Amino acid sequence: MYNTLQYFHGLCTRFDDKLSVWGGSALSLALRLFVGWQFFKAGLVKIADWQSTLSLFREEYMVPIIPPELAAWMGAGGELVLPVLLVLGIFSRPAALALFAVNLMAVVSYPQLFELECPAAVNSHFYWGILLLVLVSFGPGKLSLDAWLHADKQNK
Repeated sequence: MYNTLQYFHGLCTRFDDKLSVWGGSALSLALRLFVGWQFFKAGLVKIADWQSTLSLFREEYMVPIIPPELAAWMGAGGELVLPVLLVLGIFSRPAALALFAVNLMAVVSYPQLFELECPAAVNSHFYWGILLLVLVSFGPGKLSLDAWLHADKQNK
């Protein structure tokens, strides 16, 4: 009985290592693409009508400490540059952590998110934050420039 159990356990787990590495890498790529696209779209909206963006940062968003114009530039810049790094998988962990900060600042500076009838707005920020922390914790996986550069460094 024990040998039979060991045999079936071996059959069921013989691909676990490859699945962990490549399945995790594929999932990480999917997360990078999904979250990166969400932020990149927001950046495109900001630069499409810069005067409206500046107006929102002056009148609606309550970004602490920094002037609204600087906050608008930093927000748009972060939403356009960091997702590209994330999707390519280069400087992935710092990019994910910086996007987490952008996401957190968006929630903190726009308290109306919590007053909306539809909780989807604040929930989206919550989910994006969790996904970004997953990427910070587990990294971009093998399907990234970070992994390629690391492998290249190991071969020298």
